[in-house]
Amino acid sequence: MTEGNFVDYVKMYVASGNGGKGSVHLHREKYITKGGPDGGDGGRGGHVILRGNSNLWTLLPLKFKKHIRAGHGEHGSKSRSSGADGEDMYVDVPLGTVVRDTETNDIIFEITEHDEEKIVVEGGKGGLGNWHFKSSTNQTPRYAQPGLPLEERHITLELKILADVGLVGFPNAGKSTLLSVVTSAKPKIADYEFTTLKPNLGIVEYRDFQTFVMADIPGIIEGAAEGKGLGHYFLRHIERNSILLFLIPADAKDIKKQYDILLDELRRYNPEMLDKERIIAISKCDMLDDELKAELRTELDNELPIPYLLISSVAQQGITELKDLLWKMLND
Repeated sequence: MTEGNFVDYVKMYVASGNGGKGSVHLHREKYITKGGPDGGDGGRGGHVILRGNSNLWTLLPLKFKKHIRAGHGEHGSKSRSSGADGEDMYVDVPLGTVVRDTETNDIIFEITEHDEEKIVVEGGKGGLGNWHFKSSTNQTPRYAQPGLPLEERHITLELKILADVGLVGFPNAGKSTLLSVVTSAKPKIADYEFTTLKPNLGIVEYRDFQTFVMADIPGIIEGAAEGKGLGHYFLRHIERNSILLFLIPADAKDIKKQYDILLDELRRYNPEMLDKERIIAISKCDMLDDELKAELRTELDNELPIPYLLISSVAQQGITELKDLLWKMLND
Protein backbone atom coordinates (compact mmCIF):
# COMPACT_ATOMS: atom_id res chain seq x y z
CA MET A 1 0.00 0.00 0.00
CA THR A 2 1.46 3.35 -0.96
CA GLU A 3 1.57 6.20 1.54
CA GLY A 4 -0.92 8.26 -0.42
CA ASN A 5 -3.49 5.47 -0.29
CA PHE A 6 -3.44 5.07 3.48
CA VAL A 7 -6.31 7.05 5.00
CA ASP A 8 -7.11 6.55 8.70
CA TYR A 9 -9.34 9.56 9.47
CA VAL A 10 -12.57 10.48 7.72
CA LYS A 11 -15.50 12.77 8.57
CA MET A 12 -18.91 12.25 6.98
CA TYR A 13 -22.59 13.06 7.21
CA VAL A 14 -25.05 10.17 7.50
CA ALA A 15 -28.84 10.26 7.29
CA SER A 16 -31.38 7.46 7.51
CA GLY A 17 -34.73 7.38 5.65
CA ASN A 18 -38.11 8.76 6.67
CA GLY A 19 -40.80 6.28 7.64
CA GLY A 20 -43.72 6.02 5.21
CA LYS A 21 -47.18 7.31 6.11
CA GLY A 22 -49.97 4.96 7.03
CA SER A 23 -52.87 4.90 4.57
CA VAL A 24 -56.36 6.27 5.22
CA HIS A 25 -58.53 4.12 2.97
CA LEU A 26 -62.03 2.66 3.11
CA HIS A 27 -62.74 -0.62 1.37
CA ARG A 28 -64.87 -0.29 -1.75
CA GLU A 29 -66.15 -3.30 -3.65
CA LYS A 30 -69.24 -4.18 -5.65
CA TYR A 31 -72.06 -5.45 -3.47
CA ILE A 32 -70.13 -4.41 -0.35
CA THR A 33 -71.44 -1.03 0.63
CA LYS A 34 -69.45 -0.47 3.79
CA GLY A 35 -66.25 -2.48 3.69
CA GLY A 36 -64.65 -0.58 6.52
CA PRO A 37 -61.09 0.78 6.91
CA ASP A 38 -58.28 -1.11 5.16
CA GLY A 39 -55.43 1.39 4.95
CA GLY A 40 -52.01 -0.31 5.12
CA ASP A 41 -48.94 0.62 7.16
CA GLY A 42 -46.07 2.75 5.93
CA GLY A 43 -42.67 1.18 5.34
CA ARG A 44 -39.68 1.65 7.60
CA GLY A 45 -37.02 4.13 6.55
CA GLY A 46 -33.65 2.70 5.59
CA HIS A 47 -30.81 2.37 8.12
CA VAL A 48 -27.19 3.40 7.60
CA ILE A 49 -25.16 0.37 8.65
CA LEU A 50 -21.39 0.05 9.08
CA ARG A 51 -20.00 -3.39 8.25
CA GLY A 52 -16.58 -4.79 9.04
CA ASN A 53 -14.53 -6.02 6.09
CA SER A 54 -11.25 -7.83 6.76
CA ASN A 55 -10.14 -7.23 3.17
CA LEU A 56 -9.88 -3.48 3.74
CA TRP A 57 -6.80 -1.87 5.32
CA THR A 58 -7.67 1.80 4.88
CA LEU A 59 -10.58 4.27 4.84
CA LEU A 60 -9.55 5.43 1.35
CA PRO A 61 -12.87 4.34 -0.32
CA LEU A 62 -14.70 6.77 1.99
CA LYS A 63 -12.32 9.70 1.60
CA PHE A 64 -14.43 11.39 -1.07
CA LYS A 65 -17.79 9.94 -0.03
CA LYS A 66 -18.83 12.57 2.47
CA HIS A 67 -22.61 12.09 2.43
CA ILE A 68 -24.42 8.78 3.00
CA ARG A 69 -28.23 8.71 2.75
CA ALA A 70 -30.54 5.72 3.11
CA GLY A 71 -33.83 5.32 1.23
CA HIS A 72 -37.22 6.53 2.48
CA GLY A 73 -40.00 4.11 3.37
CA GLU A 74 -42.98 4.04 1.00
CA HIS A 75 -46.50 4.96 2.08
CA GLY A 76 -49.13 2.34 2.87
CA SER A 77 -51.97 1.73 0.44
CA LYS A 78 -55.37 0.07 0.22
CA SER A 79 -56.21 -3.54 1.06
CA ARG A 80 -53.90 -3.38 4.06
CA SER A 81 -50.91 -3.23 1.74
CA SER A 82 -47.81 -2.11 3.61
CA GLY A 83 -45.34 0.22 1.96
CA ALA A 84 -41.90 -1.09 1.08
CA ASP A 85 -39.08 -0.46 3.54
CA GLY A 86 -36.47 2.08 2.53
CA GLU A 87 -33.17 0.78 1.17
CA ASP A 88 -30.52 0.25 3.84
CA MET A 89 -27.11 1.74 3.09
CA TYR A 90 -24.15 -0.50 3.95
CA VAL A 91 -20.75 1.11 4.44
CA ASP A 92 -17.79 -1.29 4.53
CA VAL A 93 -14.97 -0.28 6.87
CA PRO A 94 -11.70 -1.98 7.86
CA LEU A 95 -11.46 -3.82 11.15
CA GLY A 96 -10.37 -1.56 13.98
CA THR A 97 -12.54 1.40 12.92
CA VAL A 98 -13.77 3.59 15.78
CA VAL A 99 -16.92 5.64 15.10
CA ARG A 100 -17.28 8.93 16.97
CA ASP A 101 -19.95 11.61 17.10
CA THR A 102 -18.18 14.58 15.52
CA GLU A 103 -19.98 17.18 17.65
CA THR A 104 -19.43 15.55 21.07
CA ASN A 105 -16.38 13.39 20.23
CA ASP A 106 -18.07 10.50 22.08
CA ILE A 107 -17.41 6.98 20.84
CA ILE A 108 -20.57 5.47 19.35
CA PHE A 109 -19.13 2.00 18.70
CA GLU A 110 -16.22 0.25 17.02
CA ILE A 111 -15.94 -2.48 14.43
CA THR A 112 -13.48 -5.28 15.21
CA GLU A 113 -14.82 -8.41 13.47
CA HIS A 114 -15.41 -9.43 9.86
CA ASP A 115 -19.04 -8.99 8.73
CA GLU A 116 -19.93 -7.32 12.04
CA GLU A 117 -22.80 -4.91 11.38
CA LYS A 118 -23.83 -1.96 13.51
CA ILE A 119 -26.47 0.68 12.80
CA VAL A 120 -25.15 4.23 13.04
CA VAL A 121 -28.52 5.94 12.31
CA GLU A 122 -31.87 4.13 12.36
CA GLY A 123 -34.57 4.68 9.78
CA GLY A 124 -37.85 6.23 10.85
CA LYS A 125 -40.61 3.82 11.79
CA GLY A 126 -43.51 3.56 9.35
CA GLY A 127 -46.94 4.89 10.43
CA LEU A 128 -49.89 2.58 11.11
CA GLY A 129 -52.78 2.51 8.64
CA ASN A 130 -56.31 3.41 9.66
CA TRP A 131 -57.47 -0.23 9.94
CA HIS A 132 -55.50 -0.47 13.22
CA PHE A 133 -57.75 2.12 14.83
CA LYS A 134 -61.16 0.65 14.11
CA SER A 135 -63.30 -0.32 17.11
CA SER A 136 -66.91 -0.85 18.05
CA THR A 137 -67.28 2.84 18.82
CA ASN A 138 -65.11 4.08 15.92
CA GLN A 139 -65.95 1.91 12.95
CA THR A 140 -64.75 4.33 10.29
CA PRO A 141 -61.50 5.99 11.44
CA ARG A 142 -60.40 8.55 8.90
CA TYR A 143 -56.91 9.05 10.22
CA ALA A 144 -53.59 7.19 10.25
CA GLN A 145 -50.14 7.69 11.70
CA PRO A 146 -47.47 9.65 9.86
CA GLY A 147 -44.08 8.00 9.55
CA LEU A 148 -41.35 8.97 12.00
CA PRO A 149 -38.69 11.34 10.62
CA LEU A 150 -35.16 10.33 9.69
CA GLU A 151 -32.10 10.52 11.92
CA GLU A 152 -29.01 12.41 10.86
CA ARG A 153 -25.62 13.05 12.41
CA HIS A 154 -22.03 13.91 11.60
CA ILE A 155 -19.62 11.12 12.41
CA THR A 156 -15.85 10.69 12.43
CA LEU A 157 -14.22 7.39 11.48
CA GLU A 158 -10.82 6.65 13.00
CA LEU A 159 -8.86 3.59 12.02
CA LYS A 160 -6.78 1.86 14.69
CA ILE A 161 -4.71 -0.83 13.04
CA LEU A 162 -5.19 -4.34 14.41
CA ALA A 163 -1.71 -5.87 14.57
CA ASP A 164 0.00 -8.38 16.82
CA VAL A 165 3.30 -6.52 17.12
CA GLY A 166 3.81 -2.75 16.96
CA LEU A 167 7.21 -1.20 16.26
CA VAL A 168 8.07 1.75 18.49
CA GLY A 169 11.18 3.88 18.14
CA PHE A 170 12.77 7.19 17.32
CA PRO A 171 13.06 8.29 13.68
CA ASN A 172 15.70 6.42 11.70
CA ALA A 173 15.96 3.61 14.26
CA GLY A 174 15.60 0.93 11.57
CA LYS A 175 11.91 0.08 11.97
CA SER A 176 11.10 0.16 8.25
CA THR A 177 14.21 -1.88 7.44
CA LEU A 178 13.21 -4.55 9.97
CA LEU A 179 9.66 -4.65 8.56
CA SER A 180 11.01 -5.09 5.02
CA VAL A 181 13.24 -7.96 6.15
CA VAL A 182 10.75 -10.02 8.19
CA THR A 183 7.73 -9.39 5.93
CA SER A 184 6.98 -8.79 2.26
CA ALA A 185 6.10 -5.16 2.90
CA LYS A 186 8.08 -2.55 0.98
CA PRO A 187 8.13 0.59 3.12
CA LYS A 188 10.14 3.63 2.10
CA ILE A 189 13.71 3.37 3.44
CA ALA A 190 16.26 6.18 3.37
CA ASP A 191 19.12 7.54 5.46
CA TYR A 192 17.22 10.47 6.97
CA GLU A 193 14.58 10.97 9.64
CA PHE A 194 10.83 10.71 9.11
CA THR A 195 11.03 8.64 5.94
CA THR A 196 7.90 6.86 7.20
CA LEU A 197 4.95 9.23 6.99
CA LYS A 198 2.15 6.66 7.20
CA PRO A 199 1.81 3.38 9.13
CA ASN A 200 2.87 0.23 7.32
CA LEU A 201 1.64 -3.32 7.87
CA GLY A 202 3.34 -6.58 7.10
CA ILE A 203 2.66 -10.27 7.69
CA VAL A 204 5.54 -12.15 9.32
CA GLU A 205 5.83 -15.74 8.13
CA TYR A 206 6.80 -18.13 10.91
CA ARG A 207 7.43 -21.87 11.07
CA ASP A 208 4.81 -24.38 9.91
CA PHE A 209 3.01 -21.70 7.86
CA GLN A 210 2.11 -19.73 10.99
CA THR A 211 1.89 -15.94 10.63
CA PHE A 212 1.45 -12.79 12.70
CA VAL A 213 1.01 -9.14 11.78
CA MET A 214 3.58 -6.40 12.43
CA ALA A 215 2.87 -2.66 12.22
CA ASP A 216 5.37 0.17 11.76
CA ILE A 217 4.33 3.71 12.66
CA PRO A 218 6.24 6.98 12.04
CA GLY A 219 9.04 7.67 14.47
CA ILE A 220 8.24 9.12 17.88
CA ILE A 221 10.22 12.05 19.27
CA GLU A 222 10.27 13.51 22.76
CA GLY A 223 7.13 15.58 23.22
CA ALA A 224 5.06 13.52 20.76
CA ALA A 225 2.19 13.31 23.25
CA GLU A 226 1.93 17.12 23.08
CA GLY A 227 1.87 17.13 19.29
CA LYS A 228 5.54 17.32 18.32
CA GLY A 229 6.67 15.45 15.22
CA LEU A 230 4.45 12.92 13.45
CA GLY A 231 4.25 10.07 15.94
CA HIS A 232 1.51 11.60 18.10
CA TYR A 233 -0.95 11.46 15.19
CA PHE A 234 -0.36 7.74 14.71
CA LEU A 235 0.02 6.59 18.31
CA ARG A 236 -3.54 5.26 18.23
CA HIS A 237 -2.39 2.57 15.79
CA ILE A 238 -0.42 0.78 18.50
CA GLU A 239 -3.20 0.95 21.12
CA ARG A 240 -4.47 -2.44 19.99
CA ASN A 241 -1.14 -4.22 19.49
CA SER A 242 -0.54 -7.23 21.71
CA ILE A 243 3.22 -6.63 21.93
CA LEU A 244 5.26 -3.44 21.67
CA LEU A 245 8.67 -3.95 20.09
CA PHE A 246 10.97 -1.05 20.96
CA LEU A 247 13.69 -0.56 18.37
CA ILE A 248 16.78 1.34 19.53
CA PRO A 249 19.97 1.59 17.44
CA ALA A 250 23.22 0.25 18.87
CA ASP A 251 24.97 3.60 18.25
CA ALA A 252 22.55 5.48 20.55
CA LYS A 253 24.32 7.51 23.23
CA ASP A 254 22.14 6.12 26.02
CA ILE A 255 19.94 3.13 25.18
CA LYS A 256 18.20 3.07 28.58
CA LYS A 257 17.38 6.79 28.34
CA GLN A 258 15.90 6.39 24.86
CA TYR A 259 13.73 3.54 26.10
CA ASP A 260 12.55 5.62 29.07
CA ILE A 261 11.64 8.56 26.79
CA LEU A 262 9.64 6.33 24.43
CA LEU A 263 7.87 4.64 27.34
CA ASP A 264 7.03 8.00 28.90
CA GLU A 265 5.50 9.26 25.65
CA LEU A 266 3.27 6.19 25.49
CA ARG A 267 2.28 6.65 29.12
CA ARG A 268 1.35 10.30 28.58
CA TYR A 269 -0.70 9.42 25.51
CA ASN A 270 -2.51 6.46 27.08
CA PRO A 271 -1.44 4.91 30.42
CA GLU A 272 -3.05 1.60 29.44
CA MET A 273 -0.25 1.04 26.91
CA LEU A 274 2.09 0.25 29.80
CA ASP A 275 0.07 -2.90 30.46
CA LYS A 276 1.17 -4.43 27.15
CA GLU A 277 3.98 -6.92 26.73
CA ARG A 278 7.22 -5.16 25.78
CA ILE A 279 10.52 -6.23 24.26
CA ILE A 280 13.58 -4.26 23.11
CA ALA A 281 15.54 -4.94 19.93
CA ILE A 282 18.94 -3.25 19.68
CA SER A 283 19.27 -2.65 15.94
CA LYS A 284 22.27 -2.01 13.66
CA CYS A 285 24.44 -4.41 15.68
CA ASP A 286 26.42 -5.36 12.57
CA MET A 287 28.51 -2.26 13.39
CA LEU A 288 29.77 -3.95 16.58
CA ASP A 289 32.42 -6.64 16.91
CA ASP A 290 32.12 -9.51 19.38
CA GLU A 291 33.97 -7.64 22.14
CA LEU A 292 31.70 -4.59 21.91
CA LYS A 293 28.61 -6.82 21.85
CA ALA A 294 29.79 -8.54 25.06
CA GLU A 295 30.31 -5.17 26.75
CA LEU A 296 26.90 -3.97 25.57
CA ARG A 297 25.18 -7.08 26.93
CA THR A 298 26.86 -6.65 30.31
CA GLU A 299 25.68 -3.06 30.45
CA LEU A 300 22.11 -3.80 29.31
CA ASP A 301 21.69 -6.77 31.68
CA ASN A 302 21.95 -4.33 34.57
CA GLU A 303 19.91 -1.48 33.05
CA LEU A 304 16.99 -2.86 31.06
CA PRO A 305 13.98 -4.23 32.98
CA ILE A 306 12.55 -6.22 30.05
CA PRO A 307 13.88 -8.81 27.56
CA TYR A 308 16.13 -7.56 24.78
CA LEU A 309 17.90 -8.90 21.69
CA LEU A 310 20.79 -7.70 19.58
CA ILE A 311 19.82 -7.72 15.91
CA SER A 312 20.87 -6.47 12.51
CA SER A 313 18.25 -6.33 9.79
CA VAL A 314 20.78 -5.74 7.03
CA ALA A 315 23.09 -8.59 8.10
CA GLN A 316 20.17 -10.87 9.11
CA GLN A 317 21.62 -11.25 12.61
CA GLY A 318 19.24 -12.23 15.43
CA ILE A 319 16.17 -12.13 13.20
CA THR A 320 15.22 -15.78 13.74
CA GLU A 321 15.67 -15.42 17.50
CA LEU A 322 13.48 -12.30 17.42
CA LYS A 323 10.70 -14.15 15.58
CA ASP A 324 10.93 -17.05 18.06
CA LEU A 325 10.64 -14.71 21.05
CA LEU A 326 7.73 -12.75 19.56
CA TRP A 327 5.86 -15.92 18.68
CA LYS A 328 6.41 -17.33 22.18
CA MET A 329 5.14 -14.10 23.79
CA LEU A 330 2.10 -13.98 21.49
CA ASN A 331 1.08 -17.53 22.39
CA ASP A 332 1.85 -17.62 26.12
